[in-house]
Amino acid sequence: MEVHANQIEKRSWVEIDMTQLMNNYINYKKCLKRDAEIMAVIKADAYGHGDVQVARLLSDLGVNMFAVSNIDEAVCLREAGIKGEILILGYSSPYYARTLHDQDLTQAIVSEQYAEQLANTGIDIKCQFAIDTGMNRIGIDADKPEECEQTIRNYSKRLHINGIFTHLCVADGSSESDIAFTHDQLNKFKDVADRVSDLNLPYIHCCNSAAGLFYLDDTPFYETIGNIVRLGIILYGLKPDVTNELPQGIEPALSWKSVISMVKQVHPGETIGYGRTFKADKEITVATVATGYADGLNRHLSNSGNVLINGHKAPILGRICMDQTLVDVTDIPSVKMGTHAIILGKSGNLSYNADDMACDLNTIGYEILCQLSKRVQRFYISTYSIL
Repeated sequence: MEVHANQIEKRSWVEIDMTQLMNNYINYKKCLKRDAEIMAVIKADAYGHGDVQVARLLSDLGVNMFAVSNIDEAVCLREAGIKGEILILGYSSPYYARTLHDQDLTQAIVSEQYAEQLANTGIDIKCQFAIDTGMNRIGIDADKPEECEQTIRNYSKRLHINGIFTHLCVADGSSESDIAFTHDQLNKFKDVADRVSDLNLPYIHCCNSAAGLFYLDDTPFYETIGNIVRLGIILYGLKPDVTNELPQGIEPALSWKSVISMVKQVHPGETIGYGRTFKADKEITVATVATGYADGLNRHLSNSGNVLINGHKAPILGRICMDQTLVDVTDIPSVKMGTHAIILGKSGNLSYNADDMACDLNTIGYEILCQLSKRVQRFYISTYSIL
């Protein structure tokens, strides 16, 4: 028997500010140097924000193109009533060809061999060819543009090919080599796009969040390589790369909160947690936070990370447990059972977001958000009128 508690008194939860998400979308659009359409990337449950809720918001704002990772994510959106173009960026078994067709989904073609398998199903599936311009992940080889052209033309007779796309792997980088590599990718993609321009494919796209800001312009060069930007991480208020500066008004939409379940005194010489990795050298006050690594709090923050409590930093003591974390609140006033602990978000004048945590862990903000467990409840906050 499965029981879902409607938690009035919460344990570990995130709050998603839908008004901030809306503002992120609007402010991003304002910063584009040309009028481009947005394909919203909402894979991985919209980077932990809730794909259906985010898709509904963006649909209300006029977005009618979405990108996801796999067929499960795509079908979930359709079953929730999401309309428009849904592009599956990853592999789907040809076994699901009928589902792809019946749900009006668009499948990325990751290789010529895969295109053949899809075509052999005899089902008129909507597809877009991935073009490999240098990332060497998926796609047909843009270093052989004549072969790319011929492959696209051949399968346009056997499948419903409605677009091509590529991925710019260092568009968020500012070094000379990153910029040169990105321009090389753009030139390769343009060559392929120009060769099949007579097919009048409606979906031609190469710009991700960063490229939309740094590479999209109003020159004739871009007229033949699409008018679509795939907006991903910036939609959620985080940076594609830690060195990037986000446009004004774009901020994280997600806050992660927990609650103090216990406060106690720990005496000099006593140890804390599994493995006894922390030893008190003085009398300290320790609080138990009702969140652990099973909720998505990375265990590598043991003995090094912090949470925010009552406008102060509370250092993590000992190893993070599966369901609980111990923090030092010796110098923090008014901490008691029920006090909120901010894992990501703002407390007083302090803030700590997923990009900050990523820097502490030598990773990226994307990973922090995607590690948020399903058992961490999502609550949606909104002050905008169209929700």
